[in-house]
Amino acid sequence: MGIMLYEHNRKAYDAAVKMLKSVGKAAVIHPTGTGKSFIGFKLCEDNPDKRVCWLSPSKYIFSTQMENLKNECHIESDLDKDNFMSNITFLTYARLINMTDEEMQEIKPDYIVLDEFHRCGAAEWGRGVEKFLSIYENVPMLGLSATAIRYLDNQRDMSDELFDGHVASEMSLGESIVRGILNPPKYVLSIFSYKEELNKYETRVRLTRNKAVRDKAEEYLKQLRRALDKAEGLDEIFNKHMTDRTGKYIIFCANFEAMNAAKEKITEWFHLVDEKPHVYSVYSDDPTASKSFKDFKADNDTSHLRLLFCIDALNEGVHVDDVSGVILLRPTISPIVYKQQIGRALSASKKKEPVVFDIVNNIKNLYSIDAVKEEMQTAIQCFATRDSDTHIVNDRFEVIAELSNCLELFNELEDTLSASWDIMYLEAKRYYEHNGNLLVPADFMTEDGYGLGRWVRTQRVARQNRDAGTEEPSAYGYSPITEEHIKKLDEIGMVWSSVLKEKWLINYKLAEEYYQTNGNLVVPLNYVTVKQNENGTTEEVKLGVWITSQRVSYAKGKISTEQIKLLEKIGMSWDRFDEKWEKGFRYSKRYFEEYGDINSVPADFEYEGFKLLKWLNTQRTRYKSGKLTEERINRLLSLNFKFSLHDAFWDKGYEHACRYKDMHGNIDVPIGYICDDGFKLRTWITNQRSRSKNGTLSDSQQGKLKMIGCI
Repeated sequence: MGIMLYEHNRKAYDAAVKMLKSVGKAAVIHPTGTGKSFIGFKLCEDNPDKRVCWLSPSKYIFSTQMENLKNECHIESDLDKDNFMSNITFLTYARLINMTDEEMQEIKPDYIVLDEFHRCGAAEWGRGVEKFLSIYENVPMLGLSATAIRYLDNQRDMSDELFDGHVASEMSLGESIVRGILNPPKYVLSIFSYKEELNKYETRVRLTRNKAVRDKAEEYLKQLRRALDKAEGLDEIFNKHMTDRTGKYIIFCANFEAMNAAKEKITEWFHLVDEKPHVYSVYSDDPTASKSFKDFKADNDTSHLRLLFCIDALNEGVHVDDVSGVILLRPTISPIVYKQQIGRALSASKKKEPVVFDIVNNIKNLYSIDAVKEEMQTAIQCFATRDSDTHIVNDRFEVIAELSNCLELFNELEDTLSASWDIMYLEAKRYYEHNGNLLVPADFMTEDGYGLGRWVRTQRVARQNRDAGTEEPSAYGYSPITEEHIKKLDEIGMVWSSVLKEKWLINYKLAEEYYQTNGNLVVPLNYVTVKQNENGTTEEVKLGVWITSQRVSYAKGKISTEQIKLLEKIGMSWDRFDEKWEKGFRYSKRYFEEYGDINSVPADFEYEGFKLLKWLNTQRTRYKSGKLTEERINRLLSLNFKFSLHDAFWDKGYEHACRYKDMHGNIDVPIGYICDDGFKLRTWITNQRSRSKNGTLSDSQQGKLKMIGCI
């Protein structure tokens, strides 16, 4: 009945356990479908006497994982199911946000599992997780995720932020296919909407002043229209490549509106496979609340095609064991979402070939699969270098590009339509007048369909080549840059150095303003400031996220010495825990100056929401475990801080006893006597006299009590 891990997960588990023992943190980054949740469950099974707090984005994800585990372990009786993994305390990240410190302190975990830990970077969830982990900072923590990177959140690496870079095992989707852990898919590429894109090209052709260019572009446009008209429709593509014609397929849509639009196409798209497919939809972010989803999972009618429509946001929660493939109806999406959706068709336990239909609405997005293929090539080269060819089970998978000739025509048309320098300059000037700068995103397109971002980058490269004396014809089709061009671009704020560096300086200025206002660089993660553009417009900047990204870059050695010096000049702390410590010490010093005794902070006392007693108790814990530096120990001692709660309590009692002696001339404290602040002095004195008799008082304490006639 025990958990039997696949070989790749067994190695990851052993490495994680070793890392947990040595440093207390371990992250496992394996793709969707490889069974990484079993690694967390194995930790629970191997420590039945330990309490494991399992944190997850949703209850549904956890319950699905548990159901899979029960099936794997053949748990059938209700009694066994009730007792199965009974040492797990489950919580969602959302639940943490609303929990009080007292509620969190009642959990008392021996281990913490952060499932889908990249989600901890979300602003709301992040606050709850940070508070929880600050209470249990010495509890071993295991993280599980398909990726550590938050691609749409300034490329934040959550394995650095949460696990200090301690990754026990990491495997890409491409590597898992190469090693045969996941079966290679049959990957079908096509397009379902191109009219809007063709309309943009028609506009560009119409605006082209050069007649020769315009005539050539019009010819390519005609060829492209003919090719698209002759291309097989989606009904033929599904008919040709849906080998499991009565299987279950998950259809991912960009949003609610896109889902409804796609559902209207069901008959048009699938009539050659099944005229009456069973259709289900999931709208909620909790699939367990959806009867439609339950019905889809339970649908065992193998005489009909079964389709489940859902939106991108649900990709983590949607799990079906017997799915035959996925259909991605996608615009551009993040690599995380894209790979998770592919993972819904792949599984380490599946034997048959899955099929992935990648149906895009933009010809430029046809080749996202190249990222997975690159991962495969990287893995193959790595294994070959190590003489580990036995790891190479799959060196490729079938990619069927239904519109490859159309893509070539699109590229030819794009090259032909490379606008004249003057037209693009006018577009650049218009951008500058609207935004106050020429920091154009690389993929920015104008309303007329001109690739301004690419053009600006081309000018920068052309200038660099000119200065280096290595001018070559531009791949974008423009003439070499002239002195006149450079002068005109300078007039509208062209940045010839790296755009990243220029943007960095803009954010640095905002960080400097924060430092000048607040006296520190302890910027909350969710802090947003406003940047004023030269043209009077404003723009929001996530300064807290940017500061965090600088720490990540520093840890990876990807920040220059000049940048490091600039940030340190305004109080940058490269360890996020340093910032929290400095903040705590600052409040401790303030309390000491205002109240005189840092050892008597009330439990509910706060400075601007900062719970001081909790922080002080954390310092005591870190002191006992040897994790507090000598410098910090001395700084706390300068405030007469007691690292032992027992010592602090004793000193407080002695102070009250001395005060009583001064007031009454004796130490004959009546039974039940309580001081103004609630301190039970008579009880304390009785305990000291008892300890004096049994010899458990220190010589110093014994001497002090004799001085006031207490013993």
